[in-house]
Amino acid sequence: MTSSPARTFYPPESFDISKDHSVEKLHAKAVGLIGVLFLTVTGAAPESAMLGNVPFAGGFGNSIYVPAAFLLATIVLTIFSVGYAAMASKVSSVGGFYSYISMGLGRDVGMAAGFASLASYSVFEASLTGLFSFFGNAWLQSHFGINVPWIWLALFMIFMTSILSYQDVQISAKVLGVALILEVVMLLIFDAGVILAKSGTNFSLESLNIAHVMTSVTAQKVGSVDIPAGAAAVGVFMAFWSWVGFEMAPNYAEESRDPKRIIPQSLYISVIGLGIFYILTSWCAVSAYPTEGDMLAKAVGNSSNFFLAPLEQHVGTWAVEAMALLILTSSFACGMAFHNTAARYMYSLGREGVLPRFLGKTHATHKSPHVASTLQSLLAAIWVGLFAYFIGTNDPNAQAYVTVYTMLAILGTMLLLILQAVVSIAIIVYFRANHPGEVNIFGSLIAPIIAFISQVWLVYLLVQNLETFGGTGSFGSRIPMIAFSILGIGLIWGLALRIFSPAAHARIGRLVLNDG
Repeated sequence: MTSSPARTFYPPESFDISKDHSVEKLHAKAVGLIGVLFLTVTGAAPESAMLGNVPFAGGFGNSIYVPAAFLLATIVLTIFSVGYAAMASKVSSVGGFYSYISMGLGRDVGMAAGFASLASYSVFEASLTGLFSFFGNAWLQSHFGINVPWIWLALFMIFMTSILSYQDVQISAKVLGVALILEVVMLLIFDAGVILAKSGTNFSLESLNIAHVMTSVTAQKVGSVDIPAGAAAVGVFMAFWSWVGFEMAPNYAEESRDPKRIIPQSLYISVIGLGIFYILTSWCAVSAYPTEGDMLAKAVGNSSNFFLAPLEQHVGTWAVEAMALLILTSSFACGMAFHNTAARYMYSLGREGVLPRFLGKTHATHKSPHVASTLQSLLAAIWVGLFAYFIGTNDPNAQAYVTVYTMLAILGTMLLLILQAVVSIAIIVYFRANHPGEVNIFGSLIAPIIAFISQVWLVYLLVQNLETFGGTGSFGSRIPMIAFSILGIGLIWGLALRIFSPAAHARIGRLVLNDG
């Protein structure tokens, strides 16, 4: 008797979970377009981006051409969004980058993207606790004379984020929406104050000249402030960094009311809307001083007051107090947005069986990824706890701001840029294989190619200027190695699943929702 040949496992291209009751799902149709925008744009944290990035970009990067850098970033990210939005109109999955890359470049590469996505947003939450702790400590000292070790403020933020994210996604949308509206209003008040000022400003259309965006700060001395030679690439990178968070929209596809319409819309609105807002606000910021030299001196010598000094001069002390409080709500809301996305990546990996399945459970009442959310809170606490143990807790500026906030943000941003480059290639392959002719050549080929080249260039700028960003310490200097190690571990995990668990391997990034 001859034995029958072994059966080969041929997995389907995707698994539609819309009618599969064995898969625990998130709260369907919980949020509309506005809700998705609140959940994602808050991740970009407009006030944190402006107060944190513009002074550094101007003082150590490209001086008055910071607005031109934001204009360049708006154009490039809008082009990236063309292919990304086209993909979102075809695939609705809580996996975001992870799912899109799996669909386009295969499950093993998708698994690497899944690990990198999870790591990126996980460290972003921990990073924002550093910013929250720095400004929180400063506010407590200035108002009450209390000096609280930054670790306790960081853990407080993680605890509050955990409680809110455990609830229904609608709670998160409302909390983040209020925070976003308040910080945008405050920055618009700053813009109006500078624009309407009768004296002391220095507006010039030259600041919007993209042709000069790579003009670096020249070494000089302004008063008592020594200004070192800058690197224009730093200014350009800081501009692109300010959008981190907008790309999270596809992760809320399962919870939105009409994902194939809402998610693409939210991408375009967030990129272009933030772009216009950032260009205007950064232009007002670098023009709020009588001369370029005065602006550089403030950016290099007293960056924490770069926005506050002209705000007090042109608007009033009340506005300074309001902005000092809103930077706390901005950093908190930003960390919460990243927490939600990290939890959804973890949940996606859990319900597909590539990580422990208990991570793929949803709360019986809130329909939130409560197990994954709780684990993400624990991970964030571990990250900041380790930093506190090794670097101390008595210097909020050097420890919480420079090390925790900056270094973890750079690690997360590097992973994100790599993912955006890879997903651009995945989009090209996906449309050629699955929807030839359904999307115009610009959206399915030209835009993704431009996006790929742009993201690779940004990774190059980051690595080349790592020392300028403060990455000379033992952790900072190893950021590229850490990033590629995370990608490598994910790839190895995918290959291992192919051999030892073909059924789980077949589901990598392939659970989609086809009823929206």
